[in-house]
Amino acid sequence: METLSDQLLIDSYYKAKNLGLNHDFIQLIEKELKKRKLIDHLKESS
Repeated sequence: METLSDQLLIDSYYKAKNLGLNHDFIQLIEKELKKRKLIDHLKESS
């Protein structure tokens, strides 16, 4: 995941949430978002 741009990582997070992908996969994305300090910039998706 380190090779993904910040924007692609954010887009991937929203897409994974919208598609209802595996919770563990979404957690991996969230971990990387936190590592990059991007998690606070996300809007809560419904």
